[in-house]
Amino acid sequence: MDALGINPWILLAQIVNFAVLLVILRAVAYKPIQKMLSERSERIQKQMEDAEFAAKAKAEAEAQRDELLTEARQEVHKITADGNAQLEVMKKAATEEAQQQAEEILSDARQKAEEERNKILSGVRGQITALATAVAQQIIGKELNEERQRALVDSFFSGIREGRVEILPEETEVTEAPVVVTSAIPLTKDEQNTVHRDLVKLLGDSFELSFQVDASILGGLVIHIGNRIIDGSVTGQLKKLQESLA
Repeated sequence: MDALGINPWILLAQIVNFAVLLVILRAVAYKPIQKMLSERSERIQKQMEDAEFAAKAKAEAEAQRDELLTEARQEVHKITADGNAQLEVMKKAATEEAQQQAEEILSDARQKAEEERNKILSGVRGQITALATAVAQQIIGKELNEERQRALVDSFFSGIREGRVEILPEETEVTEAPVVVTSAIPLTKDEQNTVHRDLVKLLGDSFELSFQVDASILGGLVIHIGNRIIDGSVTGQLKKLQESLA
């Protein structure tokens, strides 16, 4: 090795240094990276499960909608059929005057059928939206355990940090106002600190922050900043769905 210009002691020292560096990197970086990849995989899995719950609620609502519409059509057809049957009987047995009366009866029956149809169909939309909301609340309420509840809280503030959730419009002037954060389950101390830290970044530190629990919101968070409400709860999302269907 001396003939090749290589110092064996220096080469050995470099090999030892590289081995030590490899051990340090494995101890310091490998486990955090592995943990980060595992958490990301779990987060993706939870999002897929939430999508399955939403699809199930939608399927239930659509099935109920189809049933209500079928009943409405059958009722309208029945009323119209009854009117037509009455007309045919009166045509066979009546004089010109009776036929005229039959026409008036048929016209009245058609008008009543149209009114009944409109009445039924006008009520169907409200029933569908209410049913969809009720089915979704029932499914989500059963499926949202504490782990998913906390994932929703994390997702809400991730949305704020990434700009997908707007706390205040850019042109809004931030003044001192009480801030109330409502969650479906009690937030841990670390979660409360995270909430406070993220709000300070957005609003400054001139506000009074308090926390409260309301199980009726099912999951996520609702933030009151003075008179402004930022609703990131599951109940709030269901209300938006109901309004879009109305």
